[in-house]
Order: sequence, then C-alpha cells, then structure tokens
Amino acid sequence: MAEYRIGVLNGDDIGLEIVPVAVSVLKAAVANHPDVKIEWVPLPIGYTSFKENGKSLLPAVLDMLYTLDGWILGPIGHMAYPKDPNCINPHPILRKNYDLVSNIRPAKAYPGVKCINPSTDLIIVRENNEGFQPDRNMYMGTSDCMPNPDMALSLRVITRRNSMMAARTAFELARQRGGLKKVTMVHKNTVFKLGCGLFVDSCKDVARDYPDIKLESVIVDTFAMKMLMDPSQYDVVVTTNMFGDILSDEAAGLVGGLGMAAGLCVGPEYAMAQATHGSAPDIAGKNIANPFAMIESSRMLLSWLANQKNDPEGIAAAEEISQAMLLVLQDKAAVTPDLGGTGSTTKMGEAICNILS
Repeated sequence: MAEYRIGVLNGDDIGLEIVPVAVSVLKAAVANHPDVKIEWVPLPIGYTSFKENGKSLLPAVLDMLYTLDGWILGPIGHMAYPKDPNCINPHPILRKNYDLVSNIRPAKAYPGVKCINPSTDLIIVRENNEGFQPDRNMYMGTSDCMPNPDMALSLRVITRRNSMMAARTAFELARQRGGLKKVTMVHKNTVFKLGCGLFVDSCKDVARDYPDIKLESVIVDTFAMKMLMDPSQYDVVVTTNMFGDILSDEAAGLVGGLGMAAGLCVGPEYAMAQATHGSAPDIAGKNIANPFAMIESSRMLLSWLANQKNDPEGIAAAEEISQAMLLVLQDKAAVTPDLGGTGSTTKMGEAICNILS
C-alpha cells in the first residue's frame, strides 16, 4: 500500500475554482485503486490567507509543507497585492525553501483542441532557482540592484549543482517517455561563455550516465525558431531559468495557450503541482476558467510521487486521468468556452470524474 500526504493550497481568484476540481479528479482516480491512500491537507495561502490570517504565507504553513510529500498550488495573483510586507508573493519562497530545482513544463497538442501545431509533444525542463531571478539566487540580498538612478544591474547565477539536477530530471523523463530518447540542451554559450558554458558542461557530465539518451545542443534563438517551425523534432528540453520561462510560454502557444500549460516543480524531497498560467481575476467566480492545466499539473504530481515510491497503482491512476481527459477534451458540451465548448469549470471536472468512476 502506498500512502501520500498532499497539501492543497487554492491560491487566488480562479484558483479557488480550479484547484477543487483538480482534487476531485485525483480523488476519483485513486478511488479505483484501494491500495493508494492519500491524506489531503488543506492550507491557506495568498490574498485569502492575508485577509483571514494577516499573512499571505504563514510560518505554520511553511512548517507543515516540510511534512508532506508534495502539494497542489493554485495560481497566485500577487501583482495585485497591496504594498504590505505581510502580503508577499509566495512563489520564490516555496521554490527556494523546498529546493524545487526543476520546473517541468509539458507542451502537448490534443485532439479536439484548436492549436497552431498538432504535432507538438515536448517537455521543457527549466532550472527553477537561479538565473536572473533576484529573489531566489542569493543567500541574502538580491542580484537586481541600482547603483545610481540611471543604472540597473542584474547578475545571473548558474551553478553546477542545480544545472546537473535539472539535466538529470530531463534525462529521466526522456527515458520514461520512450519517444525520441533525446534531450536538447538550450543555451547561449557563444555569448555567455562562462555561465552557459558551465550549464553545457554540467549537462554533458550527466549525459554520461544515460548512454541510451542522445544529447543535443542548440543555441536559444535558433531553438525558438526551430521549435515554431517543427516542434516534432524535440522530445525533452533542458535549459536555464529565464530561457525556460520564455520558451515554455512560447511552446504553450503552439498547443492552445496557457490554459493547456501544466507545470510541476520538483526537487530531491518535494514536488509542487503548479499550472503556469495566472490567476485571471477578470473571469474569477464565473465558473468558466479552463481547469485543464491545473488538473494536468496535479496528475503529474501524482505520477511523479508514484514513480518515486515505485507505486504501480498510483502510476496507473495517473494514466487513467490522462485517458479520461483525452476523451473529455473532445466533448464540446463539457469543455469551457476558451476550448470552443459550452461547458463550465465544474462541468468539465465532473465529466472527467464520471469517466473515472
């Protein structure tokens, strides 16, 4: 019997709608596998937590997360937060505190979903805690500063440790997928000879442990062009933080937009399901938000944890969710308006649960 403790953090705006739908889908899937036991741990976060508890991220929540296998985090609308030190963006803290080095972002086209290129099926693994991001790559202070009013400086941090961890995640995924069996490292070592050079060397070091997986090297601007022209030539991509942030949104555009863009942040001990889209306050409360990315992120969390625990029943439950979503995406009466349907957030979730039941 495999046992899991998974946190549920709804987030802001549409997170209050799509996260409960994602949880209901996971519950329906594991109900068919009695040897899989999940303890769900609801936790406050974001603006709701600030209004109710005085802080958007409580110390008690941080402590509790250390006791869990992983958690589902809904979208956070931090851009609209008041300028209050107790109302902060929790993203960088969560990624850094729990060493969530690798951000896994799939881009896959599905039948029934209008998209630019139906041959798209790739995964971008983005190093998650370094690069130019100033709130994650320093022990104290930040790497984004202004020495005088007319000059801003940003320092990019690349380490061998995090580069190798992200690369290993990419190679493991390439082995699991069984597709092209290829990892493409994306960089700009022609210009950033030290930073990107270290990243490339780290990927090559990891590649020696995976003789069955081909390692390919592509400069970032060339990759962006080639991915748009023919995404089918790529399988798993690994890159640095900011390159990965940009390229994964570009890849989402190939398959129907950010509503189809799932994400999973993983590290040595913990994993966090986090869809890559924002909190969409303009449609919050209307029951029309597309829950696909949140459901898929949560499914990826279950699959990742089940693989870590060598739990075949959990892996099977995650695969059953994939099959159910594939069917529902082709049902215009169930899917949300952005997918060309007449359904709703809850109706789409219920349709998936009905197939799983």
